Amino acid sequence: MLKLISLEMRKYKLAGLLKGVLITNLAILAFMILLVFFDQTEFITYPEVFEALNLFVRSSFIVYASVLLGRLVIDEYKNQTIKLLFTYPISRMNLMYAKLMIVFLFTMINIIVSVAALGAILVGINGFVNEIPGEITRSLLISMVLHTATSAVYAAGIALIPLFVGMRKKSVPATIVSGVLVSAIISSDFGGFRLGNYSFVSVSLGLLGIAIAYQSIRRVERDDID
Repeated sequence: MLKLISLEMRKYKLAGLLKGVLITNLAILAFMILLVFFDQTEFITYPEVFEALNLFVRSSFIVYASVLLGRLVIDEYKNQTIKLLFTYPISRMNLMYAKLMIVFLFTMINIIVSVAALGAILVGINGFVNEIPGEITRSLLISMVLHTATSAVYAAGIALIPLFVGMRKKSVPATIVSGVLVSAIISSDFGGFRLGNYSFVSVSLGLLGIAIAYQSIRRVERDDID
């Protein structure tokens, strides 16, 4: 399985995606700096800063994952190149599993690394300007690490939901649009009510994404490729 994942990454030159990840993180960092250090309209504490950062990072990489799904999976079906892949002496399920594992792990790892890196930069900047009150305590740090890790797993599952639309429409744009919609739904503020803040909702959506991925993998084993 690891060999398949490695081959898929080399085939699509996924290492080149790191440039996009860097640009995404720089954009999030710039927005957070403006929000935290230049917007004086609201009182901001460290928990609020980390929660906002986590939200922006999750939303960004859910959309990023839909782009990756379009490239790794939907484009193969649209261009009919998936037929060639399925002629290889390798299980169809394993091929699909490798593709979806790349998306899942890419999303999860980048969320964790991005939140950690950008959070450290914001804390470092605050050491000079002292705009965020309070200190980074051990309990706060442990809480944020656990929250980031768990939310990254949920988000990686949620990032697979656009696969449902993509597989039905065989359309990369439809996959990306559905990713944007999913991201918007879980991050939008409905009068102080944000779906993404509720663990039950995040877990449910994450499991839904994994279920969609599982069904997609199962179908390729028994269905003919249109």
